[in-house]
Amino acid sequence: MFARVHSVHYLGLDTFKVEVEVDIVAGLPSFNIVGLPDAAIKESRERVRSAIQNSEYDFPLRKITVNLAPADVKKEGPSFDLPIAIAILKATGQIKKDLSSFGYVGELSLKGNVRSINGSLLLAEAAKKGGKKVLLLPKENAKEASLIQGIEIVPACSLREAVEHLNESAVIEPYGRKPVKVTEQEYSEDIEEVKGQLFAKRALEIAAAGGHNVLMVGSPGAGKSMLAKRLPTIMPPMTEAQIVAVTKIYSVNGMTGNGSSVIQNRPFRSPHHTISSAALIGGGSNPKPGEISLSHFGVLFLDELTEFRKDVLEALRQPLEDGKVCISRVQRQHTYPANICLVAAMNPCRCGYYGDKVKQCKCTPNEIRRYRQKLSGPLLERIDLHVSVDRLSKEELLSHNKSESSEVIRGRVAKASNLQRQRFKSHFKRNAIMKTTDMKNFCALEKESLDFLENAIEKLGLSGRSYDKVLKISRTIADLAESEIIKKEHLAEAIQFRQYDRQTIY
Repeated sequence: MFARVHSVHYLGLDTFKVEVEVDIVAGLPSFNIVGLPDAAIKESRERVRSAIQNSEYDFPLRKITVNLAPADVKKEGPSFDLPIAIAILKATGQIKKDLSSFGYVGELSLKGNVRSINGSLLLAEAAKKGGKKVLLLPKENAKEASLIQGIEIVPACSLREAVEHLNESAVIEPYGRKPVKVTEQEYSEDIEEVKGQLFAKRALEIAAAGGHNVLMVGSPGAGKSMLAKRLPTIMPPMTEAQIVAVTKIYSVNGMTGNGSSVIQNRPFRSPHHTISSAALIGGGSNPKPGEISLSHFGVLFLDELTEFRKDVLEALRQPLEDGKVCISRVQRQHTYPANICLVAAMNPCRCGYYGDKVKQCKCTPNEIRRYRQKLSGPLLERIDLHVSVDRLSKEELLSHNKSESSEVIRGRVAKASNLQRQRFKSHFKRNAIMKTTDMKNFCALEKESLDFLENAIEKLGLSGRSYDKVLKISRTIADLAESEIIKKEHLAEAIQFRQYDRQTIY
């Protein structure tokens, strides 16, 4: 007796089809699974046997061999429980229907219930690409999987319910796809709560509009962390395409509440400075996305930047430049998206008060130099906006004057984002990741602006990368001003945010 059913699996964010083949022959009762299964899949023998028996179906007391093809790719996790059980019931004639149009994923309990799995959104997309019309999966994962158009999602609570649906003795209603509502998010914090710091707020507005990275340097208590935590409140809502892209990453990491939720708020991740390189960038023996990918289309906030290990900081250089992370292993390479807005905060010296208007710095020049040398020049060049966050004056602290709210700033940022979406014809591309050809096409300069930039290059000694950063920031400032041409004042403001091109921190 032989049967074959179809399933899907993923490694990292890459998916592939899996054929679950079952061969049942006469012989001493045994149950073997081949095809590079991990320990969780090998243990599925006991789960599948108990689930079939407790669902009141016959489990064959014969020699059972299960093959997961392709056999040269390692499979992990319990998502093959349901397809293995369906294949056994098909091979023994307890399921009559043709199963070729179906795909199956799900974990089984000993009682026969179907439990939720990770990565259901990714698996639904893979099943659709594999030509399947229907995907049968756990009920808890149906909402997440329904984001994928063009495939019917059938949610099952138990093995018995799934088999009755396949035998057409009972019908499970397909989960209706509900369009993602892209609405304004409500935040408990507002940027108007931050007193003063107009220069820093302007930098965050530019960062939100163009997807630029920001470094804030200032003494303790100046408001760096408070500003960073309010950056998501001035960013426009994610589009449906962005919501799907972010939810995929969280789904693979098992961070979508058993597949019952969709990530609609822009991510804000703030890892502790003791984080390892693999946790920040991604990796491990079974590579998974790290904090930088979990911040995709959101904010990665690195507070106390100089307290991070140097190898961890240097690992950021390529992802910040490319907008993605490539993790290479012996057998394959994994690529994770990392289109983020990096916000970093640091003190100017070890004691924190170098240049402070009130407290005197206690550090020696050598101590200040060693402290700041933790940041390499190449890493600093990849951070677009450099901002000094100074201590507030007593007048600013005692003032009750209201500044612009997050809603007002978000309105300007949304207009600039829409301009970029129309310019690049993409929901994913921002000014910060423009290529050379994009800059030639969209960063046109007037003669006065060109002369101004030539003088800036000569006097400031801008490197090629710094020159590109100035143009990209200027393009975003022009977008905020709804100007098609980059003007002299846009360039002048952009150069203000490149303070470490004008002075060395060493």
